[in-house]
Amino acid sequence: MAVREKNFWILVLFLLGGIVIGGLLGDLASKIEFLSWLSYGQQFGLTSPIELDLSVIKITFALIFKINIASIIGIILAILIYKKV
Repeated sequence: MAVREKNFWILVLFLLGGIVIGGLLGDLASKIEFLSWLSYGQQFGLTSPIELDLSVIKITFALIFKINIASIIGIILAILIYKKV
């Protein structure tokens, strides 16, 4: 019986999906009183954008991560689903 190799990019897609869906559910849960604990989290990153002006083109960099309990649960579920696939 051949052993099927798991692809790294599939894991990355599962993790990104878990983060995005978990974050969205956490934001939606913040409006519901008994689920508001899912939206508890931290935000970190570049809060003020960095600008690079090359006179021909102007580029603005900003990166903010917002992690909440629901996105952590989404990451855990994504890893469990990946192991089952």
